[in-house]
Amino acid sequence: MIIYGTNPVLEALRAGRVCTVRVISAFPKMVEVRRLAEEAGVPITRAAESVLDQVTQGARHQGIVAELTPPQPITLEQLIGEARHPALLVVLDGIEDPQNLGAVLRSAEAAGVDGVVRQTRRSAPPGRVAKASAGALAYVRLVSVVNIARALTTLRDAGVWTVGLEADGEDLYRDVDLTQPTAFVLGSEGRGLRRLVRERCDRVVSIPMAGRINSLNVSVAAGIGLFEARRQRLAVVDSR
Repeated sequence: MIIYGTNPVLEALRAGRVCTVRVISAFPKMVEVRRLAEEAGVPITRAAESVLDQVTQGARHQGIVAELTPPQPITLEQLIGEARHPALLVVLDGIEDPQNLGAVLRSAEAAGVDGVVRQTRRSAPPGRVAKASAGALAYVRLVSVVNIARALTTLRDAGVWTVGLEADGEDLYRDVDLTQPTAFVLGSEGRGLRRLVRERCDRVVSIPMAGRINSLNVSVAAGIGLFEARRQRLAVVDSR
């Protein structure tokens, strides 16, 4: 897998995921890149800008490209079994845009989620996702499934509360108990959750709006829901 951009490559090096690094010239953060690469025994080679342009299909690579060690595939059942208690997960229904997916991963990593579940087909290019996530892709455990609705059934059977986020949700997000094992389910902007996916959710909640726009960017919605879950869980810890 190829990733590019200074921050994604730095984070991947810190996470021990990089096989090789290619650069076109020195830049301010090159010292840190070289230090981390040398510590990990990762070779750095010079390459023409045209080569990096070709490798990244014309994306803004900032003069640095890295090849990652492929992560060990993980199943949904493994993710559930290895999650902390109470588990905190994100399930993505039809989010294909690399910018949106990357931003969701950034929010998820900041909130300390156990993993993100997405559909196998129509997946966003990893390099673009890594850059949009500002390096969070190197840390977030990703599980790819064939069928999201079936994945929700698996989560429910394992005792994980599935909470869909929609503009017309029956309850407010802050009024449901998020201290139990929880998976937030998010749909694409515009279309939202597909009917069958929505029907498989245990609850569908909304985020109240005060302005004229009736929907949020999916990564913003994910962040609000995830950090409300953290707030509720920290409140439980503080009350003990």
